[in-house]
Amino acid sequence: MSTTPTAPRATGKGFGRLVVTVYGILAFAAVPRALVQIGREWPEPPLAFVLSGVAAVVYVVATVALGVGRGRWRGLAWATVGIEAVGVLVVGVLSLVSPELRHDGSVWGLFGIGYGFVPLVLPFVGLWWLRRTRPRPDDVADVATHPSDQPLESEA
Repeated sequence: MSTTPTAPRATGKGFGRLVVTVYGILAFAAVPRALVQIGREWPEPPLAFVLSGVAAVVYVVATVALGVGRGRWRGLAWATVGIEAVGVLVVGVLSLVSPELRHDGSVWGLFGIGYGFVPLVLPFVGLWWLRRTRPRPDDVADVATHPSDQPLESEA
């Protein structure tokens, strides 16, 4: 075991850059499309378009949270990626039985078929990455048991 404390692993580095990039691409694709879809049907847009708007917001927040990947942002990343996983599964199943949710262009409809099923796979990759980059208990133990390794306030 190392006596030097290690920093928590960043979610936006290495493979995480690819994950953040794919989230960013989905956000870039979903936000304008949802705005146009909702705007055309305003004031009563179909539920599928509203759900696409929700998905777009989730993608934007997840992109930023995964990119930062530390502190409260890490918790926000877990929440948004978890919401996305549940959302794509629930909306995917419901879109199989409800014609209203089968509208062309719904991000999560039919499990993201219009986006090459990326919306179905991505949240599980994101959850795996968050778990893989979580701080290890021995990282915390190193910091707690070796306070002399911490920089002095004047060195920080």
